[in-house]
Amino acid sequence: MEERWNTLPCGYVSISTQGLIIDVNQTFLDMGNYTRSNLVSNHIESVMSIANKLIFHTYFYPFIQLNGHVDEMYISIKGSNGKDIPVLFNGKYYNEDGVEFIDCVFVHLGKRIDYEQEIRLAKQQIEEAYREKNDALAKMERLHLELEQKQEELIKLNTLLAVLSTTDGLTGLNNRRFFMEKLKGFYLTYQQTNIPFSLLIMDIDHFKLVNDTWGHPIGDQVLIKLAQILTEFFQKEDVVARYGGEEFVVIIPVEGEEESIKVAERLRMAIQTADWEIGEITVSIGVTTSNPNDTDLSILAKADKALYVSKANGRNRVTHTKYLSYTE
Repeated sequence: MEERWNTLPCGYVSISTQGLIIDVNQTFLDMGNYTRSNLVSNHIESVMSIANKLIFHTYFYPFIQLNGHVDEMYISIKGSNGKDIPVLFNGKYYNEDGVEFIDCVFVHLGKRIDYEQEIRLAKQQIEEAYREKNDALAKMERLHLELEQKQEELIKLNTLLAVLSTTDGLTGLNNRRFFMEKLKGFYLTYQQTNIPFSLLIMDIDHFKLVNDTWGHPIGDQVLIKLAQILTEFFQKEDVVARYGGEEFVVIIPVEGEEESIKVAERLRMAIQTADWEIGEITVSIGVTTSNPNDTDLSILAKADKALYVSKANGRNRVTHTKYLSYTE
């Protein structure tokens, strides 16, 4: 079976959800005259031109996230000699025991391209003949207008897909993917400017009890209302996102330790005193502020640790990492 997989009549590549190549069969290596060592652990976009990278970003990633698969995507990859290789590309997302990856299949379209070139040439000849007649010219103008309309629809669709790929479908807030990209950007800016920022992670207290008592539709309404409170509470320059489940995150730029604690306390009280139809809803909040020893991931881990301490100490409270010993 291993030999059959390696010599399939199509190229096979397995990539991580970040696009890093995990495995590849011999057919794909032969297709582009690649070597395994030059591909494995590199990004799949390393074999694409800039134009095809753009297609990959605006079509592949959004559809994988929305549907779990992409069918019949037409792109060109670059062989080791720099020559474009037209391929028909399919991809499917898998999650096995918590490990996420995407299997991709590439079919070389060399002969099909030749046929398409012949068809295009024939079409050009027909169009030249039609131009000799006024009625054919009018028809072509109408077709051109329809094509422009379709292109505008495609641009709108791609824009919508880009928004959907970074938006939480239930609350309308930014999603985890958007948040992680923003966190990385804030961290890089902090490295260059030393202007601090703070990160809040909050968790709805006893949210499982809400779902078990009132049902998931009411639980969803609680999440939606909390998202509305967060949107109204924070400024436009703050980054508010749903991290997952009943967890929400906020990046506050240019805020030090003490000010971030005050902001978190005001938020905690605003949520506690809000008009909840099912009774009081509270949140536990963990807060951290950037320092020179941090990375983007360590900042997130520290805020999560502070959240854990808030929950362990009775919930409905704010904990900043400045008060933690990290020896617990």
